[in-house]
Amino acid sequence: MRRSAKQVSDKTIPIGGRLRASRLARGLTLGQVAAAAGLTEGFVSKLERDQVSPSVASLVSVCEAIGLRIGELFEPPTSNIVRAGEGARINFGGTATREYLLSPGHQSHIEVLHSIVEPGGSGGDKLYALDAEIEFVFVLKGEFSIILGPETHALGAGDAMTFHGREPHTWRNPSKTVSAEVLWVLAPTP
Repeated sequence: MRRSAKQVSDKTIPIGGRLRASRLARGLTLGQVAAAAGLTEGFVSKLERDQVSPSVASLVSVCEAIGLRIGELFEPPTSNIVRAGEGARINFGGTATREYLLSPGHQSHIEVLHSIVEPGGSGGDKLYALDAEIEFVFVLKGEFSIILGPETHALGAGDAMTFHGREPHTWRNPSKTVSAEVLWVLAPTP
């Protein structure tokens, strides 16, 4: 019995969506990418819609203009589901606090933490800064205070706050009886 050779698919792998998403994530326009790659804006637009087949040289030029490794175009998308109660337990600092990492460990662009802060729990009295472009905090339950320099910002359930991660700060649960639950989203410095 003779086996037939595997058929090589003549379908191309769509890469346009990844190119566009990467360009937008870096805040670049079609014109900026086209100029940096030495191509026309129309060509780059068609490339992002998978309407043209680029040469290796033009694809490399576009990837360089965007700041994307060419291999990233062909890697399968990674996604992880973290079910309720299954986040990795971490110790990000602070007292009377349980913290869980909700974002995948291989993710370097964003970190999402779920913190349960017992009454009186805090990040300590000393202000600290993180190597993060942005910090975002959303209060799920209870009361929560963010201390930025001399100012204290009181937040309640449903309140959110965004600030620069390098700004010296700390936090606390001001309640003496009720736990607070907060969701932190950090954008680490690249």
